[in-house]
Amino acid sequence: MNLVASYMNVQFLITLLTFVAALGAIVSIAMPYLQQDRLGDRLKLVSERRDELKAQARSERDSRKSKIRPTASSYMQQVVDRLSLRKILESPETRIALAQAGLRGQAPLITFLFFRLVMPVLVFIGAFVYLLITDNFAGNMTAKLAVSLAAGGIGFYLPNVYLQNLIVKRQQAITRAFPDALDLLLICVEAGMTIEVAFGRVAREIGGSSIELAEELGLTTAELAYLSERRTALENFAQRTGLEGVKAVVTSLIQSERYGTPLGQTLRVMSQENRDLRMAAAEKKAGALPAQLTIPMIGCFLPVLFLVILGPVAITLMNK
Repeated sequence: MNLVASYMNVQFLITLLTFVAALGAIVSIAMPYLQQDRLGDRLKLVSERRDELKAQARSERDSRKSKIRPTASSYMQQVVDRLSLRKILESPETRIALAQAGLRGQAPLITFLFFRLVMPVLVFIGAFVYLLITDNFAGNMTAKLAVSLAAGGIGFYLPNVYLQNLIVKRQQAITRAFPDALDLLLICVEAGMTIEVAFGRVAREIGGSSIELAEELGLTTAELAYLSERRTALENFAQRTGLEGVKAVVTSLIQSERYGTPLGQTLRVMSQENRDLRMAAAEKKAGALPAQLTIPMIGCFLPVLFLVILGPVAITLMNK
């Protein structure tokens, strides 16, 4: 009881309240400094993540650009400039062929011209060294030089052969996906989209099945937006692909815009025509298959057939 009475003393209570008040004042002053800024930390984390995503997207875009538009080496540029190869070997057909192969910009052109200069020399040296090692033509140096020069002349056209191979592969990929792209374009146009918006939407949708066609449609979308005439953008699209089906569609679109024909009707007709062309190409390949199988059958099946038929007869005659 004496202990409780001592704690209930007025002086003790005043001291206790003073201590509590002082402690509250200290806590209230120190609390803002001790409390963490969670909102600021969250915003900082969001900002850091945004910067990280931007850097990742930038690096992916740069890598795609480096794949699509490779940079030519400085020594290639110097060789082409010093020898004036652009004046000698460059032509409008060369640029069109590079565009049809999906190679755009100055770097692929410089690389192509450089290899047209280098490949004859490399093929000549390789053929001459091979003839020296194998000792063909019985040591006749004139014949070896003549054959090596002929091989060097063939090497001059090897870059063209490689470029033509790229063009054929790219055109095949575009041809396979073009009728489906026309169907998507028809749906977009009938839904009320303009031709520019429809091309952009189809370019995004068709990328999963044909990257080549998506790239061409994307370039056409950009040209439709920035060029003064739609006709020029559409004609560039036909020129970059080099396909008769695409040229026919471009011609129909230009005429539809000029004479006011509904785009939906034009695209429906052209889509069916392109599907018929694709089916006709498949039937043509199927029709040529028996003729192509004739030589393998003669070279592989007939010798075995003769061996099976005449083998026992030959063994019988040998045993007599």
